[in-house]
Amino acid sequence: MLYRTIKRMIERGQTEDLMDKLDIFYLGNRITKEEYEELVALLKQK
Repeated sequence: MLYRTIKRMIERGQTEDLMDKLDIFYLGNRITKEEYEELVALLKQK
């Protein structure tokens, strides 16, 4: 669920400080490595 929410945020352009949050979610095992890598790639495209 968190993954989908973050993906929607990226799609809507709500990316302020999102990279830091992604790091925290990944380190806290809230998202998987694959999800983290996909979201980082999407974030870099924006």
